[in-house]
Amino acid sequence: MKRKTLLSWSSGKDCAYALYKLQQNPEVDLAGLFCTVNKEFDRVAMHGVRLELLKEQARNIGLPLEIIEIPYPCSNADYETIMKQFVERARNNQITDFAFGDLFLEDIRSYREEKLKDSGIEASFPIWGIPTDELARAIIASGIKAVITCVDPKQISKDFVGREFDDRFLAALPATVDPCGENGEFHSFVFDDPMFKRPVDIVMGDTSDHEGFAFADVLPAP
Repeated sequence: MKRKTLLSWSSGKDCAYALYKLQQNPEVDLAGLFCTVNKEFDRVAMHGVRLELLKEQARNIGLPLEIIEIPYPCSNADYETIMKQFVERARNNQITDFAFGDLFLEDIRSYREEKLKDSGIEASFPIWGIPTDELARAIIASGIKAVITCVDPKQISKDFVGREFDDRFLAALPATVDPCGENGEFHSFVFDDPMFKRPVDIVMGDTSDHEGFAFADVLPAP
């Protein structure tokens, strides 16, 4: 029997490649996507992507999107309560798996597995363990196109925000920066993908600083 799966969708390149892998797996029934959104700003948490662009991605993929609203500010206790309620709803809808686009951070994986323990839902990691230099090239070669929406200036220059994730971007990265930004160096938004019915038409807006991070405001094209 196929495993009825929801994919944790951040709007970025890693979850897009995880989607690609899940759609290739004959044992997976991909039932939809879920994403946490900052309720105060109507933007994807950390990525800073506008809610309307997130919804456009889901429409182009052709999958239902569950938006999980997170208050701002949000304590860890409040976050876990909100996510526990979501897990219960998913289980009542016969979901058996949550898939995540995590790559190699063991503490993050352990946290996800621990929070789903005894819930009736298992955590799966379709792109786990792929060397990130190899993965970054595979993402680009697959036709996934993304822009960098957020960088951590403590780890990478602000000059990288707003750039497209491509071979030139990878070549310019300092050796200390993970090619996929798995240590939080940068986050992205996928605007085109072979799995999309059509590209998400965007224009780049202003760059701004917020709570120690640099963000590029990605806007829907007029």
